[in-house]
Amino acid sequence: MNQRAKERTLWRRLADQQWSKYVRLPAPANSYTVTRDVRIPMKDGVELLADVLEPKGPVSGTILVTSPYGYNVLGTAMTGGVFACRGYRTVLVRCRGTFGSGGTFDPFMQEAGDAAGIVAWMREQPWFDGRFATHGYSYLGFTQWAMLMDPPPELVTAVIACTPYNFGAFVHDGGAFMLSTLFEWSFVTTKQEKPLPLRIAAILSSRSRVREALAALPLTGTSSSTSSAAEKLLDGKAPWYREWASRRNLDDPWWKRADLTDALERVRVPVLLQGGWQDGFLRQTLTGYARLAERGLDAALTVGPWTHAEGGAAGTRVLIPEALAWFDKHLAGAGEHLAGSGGRRRATPVKVFVSGPGEGWRDLPAWPPAADERILHPRPGGLLSAQPAQPGEVSEFTYDPANPTPTYGGAFVTQISPGMTAGYTDDSALASRSDVLTFTSDPLTARLEVIGTPVVEVGHSSDNPHADLFVRLSEVDTTGRSRNISDGFTRLAPSSSPGVVRLELDAVAHCFAPGNRIRLIIAGGSHPRWERNLGTDDDPATSTRMRPSHRTIDLSATRVVIPVTPRTP
Repeated sequence: MNQRAKERTLWRRLADQQWSKYVRLPAPANSYTVTRDVRIPMKDGVELLADVLEPKGPVSGTILVTSPYGYNVLGTAMTGGVFACRGYRTVLVRCRGTFGSGGTFDPFMQEAGDAAGIVAWMREQPWFDGRFATHGYSYLGFTQWAMLMDPPPELVTAVIACTPYNFGAFVHDGGAFMLSTLFEWSFVTTKQEKPLPLRIAAILSSRSRVREALAALPLTGTSSSTSSAAEKLLDGKAPWYREWASRRNLDDPWWKRADLTDALERVRVPVLLQGGWQDGFLRQTLTGYARLAERGLDAALTVGPWTHAEGGAAGTRVLIPEALAWFDKHLAGAGEHLAGSGGRRRATPVKVFVSGPGEGWRDLPAWPPAADERILHPRPGGLLSAQPAQPGEVSEFTYDPANPTPTYGGAFVTQISPGMTAGYTDDSALASRSDVLTFTSDPLTARLEVIGTPVVEVGHSSDNPHADLFVRLSEVDTTGRSRNISDGFTRLAPSSSPGVVRLELDAVAHCFAPGNRIRLIIAGGSHPRWERNLGTDDDPATSTRMRPSHRTIDLSATRVVIPVTPRTP
C-alpha cells in the first residue's frame, strides 16, 4: 500500500462508540488505523478503491466487505469499525463504478469477476496471513455469493445477511416484475453519491413523483429515444432499470451473470445465513440454507421479525453480535460461538423469532421443522372453515388493471413512496374492495402456532387468460383489525387451463392469539409491489393497453394448508 495509515478521527471514534452502544456490544477497548483509497487492480485495467482498517495490537483475522454504497463515517463504523475495534483487520472495498472506484456500475452483473481480482490483490499484501472471512448485508451479501462462485482456498467462513443469490429470479419473483422495490432502489442509488443532506433532501422532495411514476404506464420507453415516467425520474442514471423490466426470459444469457445459484454447490466453508420474516429476500435465504444443510455443510440460519430496512437497523442488535461470535469461532478460532445479543450458546443450527403471544426466539434443529397440517376451506358468505364447500359453490371478482388492487404491507424491500409500508401492517381496507375475496374463520379457542410455509390451493378460472393471483393469510383481532402474516403471488401462463393453482406463501413463525381469527385473501394482484397484469399479450414493459379479467373461484377446490407446531403429549 502506498497510502499512509492514519489514526482514527474524533468523528470515527464517536461513531464506533455509538454503533457499539446501539447494537448492545461492550464498548470497544481497542483502536485501529485507517488507510484510505487503497487501489486494487482488476484484470481489465480498472482499479477499485478500498479502505483498510488495521487493529492496533494482535490481529485475529481479516474480514472482507464489498459494497456499492460507499463508506462514510457511520457506514464505516457499521460495516468495518465494529470488527476492527475487536481485533479484526477489515478491508472495505467499493464496487466498480461507485464512490471513486473505476469502471461503470452495472448492478449485480460484475461482482464475480471483481471478487477474484480482490482476492488476487490481497494475496500480495504484506499483512495477509493466508486466511480471511467475508461479511455483509443486502448487496454486500450478494458480493459474497459472487466470491463463492469460485471459492478461493484462503476463504474460511462467510456471514451472509438478507440477500439473494439469484438476482433475476428475485426481479421477476412469481413471474412478474417487482416494481416498487426495483424502481425505488434504482432511484435512491442514483442519489447516493450526493452529500448526505442533499441526498436526503432529493429523496424526500421526490416522494410524490416516485408514487406517480409507480402508477404510470408504460414501465419503460419503447426505444432508446423514448422514456417512461419512471425513466425520466431516473434521469438516465440507472440504465439497468429498462433491462430489468424488459428482459422477461430468465433463460436469457444476459441474466446468467446475476445467477449465482451454483455457489450453493461450490461453497465448502461454514456459512451463517441471516434473514427476516418480512424481508423480500427471505425465500432465497431459506432455500439457500436448505441446500447447504442438505449437503452437510456447517451452516446456520437466523431469521428475525424484520423487514429489509429493519434488519439493517434494529435487527443488527442480533445480527452483528452473532456475526462477531461466528468469526470468533471460525476465523479467530476462539471456541464455541455465541448466539445473538444475549450471549448464550447457539444450541441448534436454526434460530427463529416467533411473533404473537409469548413471542421470542426459538431454537430449532432444522428448517423447516416438523409440523402438523391444519386445513381450512373457504365457504360461501366469507367463512373460512374446517368443513369444505360443496361442489358448485363459487365466488367471483373482477380485476381491473386500470384500478389495480393496492399493496398493503408485505415483504418488499424499499419504501420511499408515500402511502406504502413494508412488513406487518393494517390491511383491513382490502376486505372492503370489490376486487378482493376474503374468508375469515371463527375466533380461535386456543393459541395456534404456525412455523413453516403455508400453502394455498385455489380452484381458479378467468375469462381472460392473462391473469395474476395474489393470496394472503392475515390475523384479525378482536376489534376487527386485520394484519398481514404471509403472502403468495404467481403470474399464470396464458396457456394454462382452468384448475387448481398451488401457491407457496412466505414462510412464517407466528402464533395466532386465542379469540383472533384467520383470514384468507384472494385477489388479482398487489400493486405496486408487483407490476399490474395488463390483461393483454402486449409487451408488459412497454404497453399501456389494459383489459380486465373476471375470475371465478371454485370454493370446493380451494383450501389453505397451515403448518402447525405439533402438540406435545
